[in-house]
Amino acid sequence: MPERLAHAKINLRLCVLAQEPSGYHQIETLLSRISLADRLVVAHASDLTLEVVGGDAGPVTDNLVLRAARAFYDRTAVAPAAAFRLTKQVPAGAGLGGGSSDAAAALHLLNELHDTRLEQNTLLELGCALGSDVPFFVSDAPYALAWGRGERLLALRSPPSRPVLIAVPAERVPTASAYAELARTRSGTEPAKQALVVDAGMMDSWAAVESLAKNDFEAVMDRGIQAIPMLRETLLRTGARIAQMTGSGSAVFGVFDDVRKCEAAAREVEAVHAGVLVFVAATG
Repeated sequence: MPERLAHAKINLRLCVLAQEPSGYHQIETLLSRISLADRLVVAHASDLTLEVVGGDAGPVTDNLVLRAARAFYDRTAVAPAAAFRLTKQVPAGAGLGGGSSDAAAALHLLNELHDTRLEQNTLLELGCALGSDVPFFVSDAPYALAWGRGERLLALRSPPSRPVLIAVPAERVPTASAYAELARTRSGTEPAKQALVVDAGMMDSWAAVESLAKNDFEAVMDRGIQAIPMLRETLLRTGARIAQMTGSGSAVFGVFDDVRKCEAAAREVEAVHAGVLVFVAATG
């Protein structure tokens, strides 16, 4: 049976730009895959089904795997006939892109299962309609700059793999709510100008990444979820080179120079921050 790992991501930089008349926001983001991953398996079946085991992924009927599958079958005119089994490891609603990665994995697996041979551009088009992170995962790039609604991507050479600690508070943040709160705080004003010249040839350096690291959502999420700034402080104190929120939250990550520091930080987070899920992973 075809199967695929659906890796999570972290946003090393996330700038929320102007809001379009449609209500969507333009973004600029630097994305890195990490080793934390769900596992998706598919087999031929008489209809379209999804079984989810492990973490809570919400109602199955709304799952992005099934939404991706329906989009695939609509495009190919193949009769819907696939049984998916999704083993969840990536926490939902944490800004780690788990659902988007699952959707991208579903598109690739169905293309293999039915030998439809859709080109990557077609898969990217289907992914764009599902969510702003899906094109990154469809692309299979481990590291990329993305613009617009995430549909414009520049794959980059990754910096050396580094240990990364993921800390997920109990409070979760619906993406739509995070954007709405950010828009409310900016009401009547334009987003701060963020003129930037990026030398893509230098982006494989952690020093360059550190100078660019930021997340615009922290300005509003810090006020609503006290654990977020507290976790950043703990990660910096324990040796993280970068410590910030990923996506629209609520997960916080720290990038470390070596795995011993990362594992020590994980123990510190578990000791100090009750109710926080902790994962030790790696970038790239």
